[in-house]
Amino acid sequence: MAKVASTALVKSLPLVLFLSLCVASPFFAIKYISYREDNFCNIKLKPTSAQELDYLDLAMSSFALNNSTCFDSEGNIVFFGSEGDQTLSQQKDLPEAALFKQKISYKTYTVQQGDTISSVCQKFGLKNISTLIAVNNINNVRSLRSGQKLTVPSLDGLDYTVATGDTIEGLSAKYNVSVEDLLDVNDLSSAVLQKGQKLFIPGAKMDSLALRRAMGEIFVYPITAKWRLTSRFGYRPDPFTGIKQHHTGIDMACPTGTPIKAAKSGKVSFTGYSNVYGKYVIVTHADGYQTLYGHMSRITTKKGQVVDQGSQLGLVGSTGYSTGPHLHLSVYKNGKLIDPLSVLK
Repeated sequence: MAKVASTALVKSLPLVLFLSLCVASPFFAIKYISYREDNFCNIKLKPTSAQELDYLDLAMSSFALNNSTCFDSEGNIVFFGSEGDQTLSQQKDLPEAALFKQKISYKTYTVQQGDTISSVCQKFGLKNISTLIAVNNINNVRSLRSGQKLTVPSLDGLDYTVATGDTIEGLSAKYNVSVEDLLDVNDLSSAVLQKGQKLFIPGAKMDSLALRRAMGEIFVYPITAKWRLTSRFGYRPDPFTGIKQHHTGIDMACPTGTPIKAAKSGKVSFTGYSNVYGKYVIVTHADGYQTLYGHMSRITTKKGQVVDQGSQLGLVGSTGYSTGPHLHLSVYKNGKLIDPLSVLK
């Protein structure tokens, strides 16, 4: 009886209410996915049912990890709230000009259970995660361990060793910081620099590629055999109806049976079948990332399995809402869909 009531409820939900429930409760989204599998896995999805596509995509998105904080492509800590995404600097509205008049100082912090790079930054008022990563020479943030000692500077920025030919004016131009701030932060009475001298460059950040490597954000293509990109992320005409709709990932066309591999190491958080994605696998990765692999002919992994980057997850197929053999790959960052090509390497 409860199952009948549940079925009636989901079928009768207005779109706006359904979307609100998915966004408000990932638990509801997970239950919806399970319901779809239990009740509709043998029913062919009608090509005209764009609403059903929207439902499942919303449920998948809400099912994806939702962290309260994350960071943007430059390492600035971002908060999610009712007033939209804000960086820590926007929230606190701190006058950087005043901060850069202070002499740099350092503290030692012992990593506690449950700490992350961003949470330690927040404890000390730092706004950019690259500060801690660079100052402590961290090659992979996942190596952070309880009891580990971290050096925490009082300002955001990077340590720098003066090289032959460096001048205070040259460093000022390179890092977009005033000569006066460089002198004040480093407590220098002279602008003459010596080779090997240690400086702190206030406001400087790691380059984006180095930051992505340290954060473990380098993904590999899940298909190593020959393939063809047949559909990109974004709006495109639906292959069945011709109606313009948002495509939630990329499509990689290749023969049925081609191995599909994990784009990044992680844990298999979901496997199943849906009318949209056919046989699919969701892998949860570090730092708020998840990847979804759809239209498989066969799943070769299990829910709960820990997989390395490059581990086989399944085989290419054409199950679900599909026009031919291909892999559909979606990437989520903190519950939001992003273009897979922006992180694949």
